[in-house]
Order: sequence, then structure tokens, then C-alpha cells
Amino acid sequence: MIRTRGETVFGYFNVFILSVISLSMILPFIHVGAKAFSSEAHVLAKDILLWPKGITTISFEYVLSNKQFYYSFGNSVFIAIVGTIISMALTVLAAYPLSRKGLPYTRFMMLLFVITMFFNGGLIPTYLVVKQVGLLNSLWSLILPTALAPFNMILIRNFFMGVPDSLEESARIDGASNLRILTSIYLPLSVPALATVGMFYAVGYWNAFFQAMMYITDRQLMPLQMFLLQLVTDEKSADLVVNDVFREVTPETIRAAAILCAVVPILFVYPFIQRYFVKGVMLGAVKG
Repeated sequence: MIRTRGETVFGYFNVFILSVISLSMILPFIHVGAKAFSSEAHVLAKDILLWPKGITTISFEYVLSNKQFYYSFGNSVFIAIVGTIISMALTVLAAYPLSRKGLPYTRFMMLLFVITMFFNGGLIPTYLVVKQVGLLNSLWSLILPTALAPFNMILIRNFFMGVPDSLEESARIDGASNLRILTSIYLPLSVPALATVGMFYAVGYWNAFFQAMMYITDRQLMPLQMFLLQLVTDEKSADLVVNDVFREVTPETIRAAAILCAVVPILFVYPFIQRYFVKGVMLGAVKG
């Protein structure tokens, strides 16, 4: 296919813009990594840019020797795994009936879901509800109140609507129930969409910290992002955590090492579903 001059220029322009955007996201991460592996003298001298100087791993040794880090890491892993499983189950069980043509009041129910995307009860009423049901100081307070995201449910619903009706009709002729049709036809055909939405949920649970600030006061229940937030924002707490054993560690390198320890685990998940990512989003957006 022969491209016109305008199409060629437009293609190069897109590559340039996307490269700039990519660098703006990658370079700060590289800078943090360089700080995490640099010695105290170079960090205090402010001469670290994109490459570590006086390479050392003492900051990681300190972070990994902190018991609170392991408590928080375990909490975040539990929240991300259990929360994603619950959210995916609720999302699929809501999306499947809403994608069926014979279900009455489908438009009205979809309207109720869409309204929740723009309006909510507010911060204080939400806190009071969580308190009344006894979820304060519980990891479930970080899972159940946000277990179903209407946007993700709509993506899965639209994907289900794209499955040919003939497959369902054939299954019903063979006597398959709705549950059998869902598990044997719709779920296997929807792996790209399910993987994409599952990634949305997992990243959301892993990065959430605001709910923890409201509902969690017990330090042993603190998720990793809240632990990281305290290191990044609280100068006093960062100064106090450096003890005699780690005299060469500065609060700045501790923060950098903690940031890497918090980001790297979720980065390892993405390569396994990257091939589904674009396909899942696009196919889920074909129908409305």
C-alpha cells in the first residue's frame, strides 16, 4: 500500500508524540531507580540523574528488613488477589444477564449502573455505611465497597453482546442451562476482555490508598501503598526509621527503594496479559 506524503508525515508525527509521552513516563521511574541504587554521598549531593553512582543495595536491605513492609506487602497481595476474584465474579454475573435480549427492564437497570458512574453518596455517608456494617479496621473495607466497577461491567456486557446468538441457540437446543452457557461458551470466548478487566481491577486494588487512609488505623493492616505514602510525605517518620545499623541510608533513598518494591510486583503481571489488552478493550467497545 502506497502512503501519501501527508500520511507519512502524520505517521512520523505520531511516533514523535508517543515517544515523548513514553519518555515522560519512563524517565521518572529510571531516576527513582538510580537514586535507590546510589550511595548516600551522591544522593545528598543531588548529582543523580538517570544512572546510579556509588552503586549499593543498602536501601533495599533496609526496606526488606522492615517488618512493616512485609505486613503491608502481604496485605496488598491479599487485597489485589481476593479483590480481583470477587470483582470479576460480580462483574461477570452482572454483565451476562444484562447482555441477554429477553431480560425485562434491561435499559432501566443499565441506567442505574450508569448513574453510579457519575454520582455517589459522598465521602461521609460512605464512611458511615462502612462503619455501620462493621468493616472498619478490616481488609474487607478495601474490597467490598468498590467490588463492582460499572465501567468494567459495561465492557464485559458489550463483549458478551458480540458473541453470536447461534452459539447460545445451539447450546439451548442441547439442553444447556444459563450457567452452563456462561461457563462453556461466553467465558472461554471472552478471555481477552476478562484478562483486560482483571488487570484493571488488580491495578486498582494494588494502587488504592485513599480508602485505607479512611478505614484503617491498625498498622498491621496497612496496605503497601499507605506504607509508601507515609515514607514519601512524612519527613519526620522517614528520618526516624533510619537506625544505627543503616547509617549510610538516607530517607530519600529509602523512599526510592520502597517505590521500586511497590511498583515492580505489579509490573510482572502485565506481560502475561499484554497480548489480550488492546484486543479486549477494542472488542468490548464495539457495541453499546
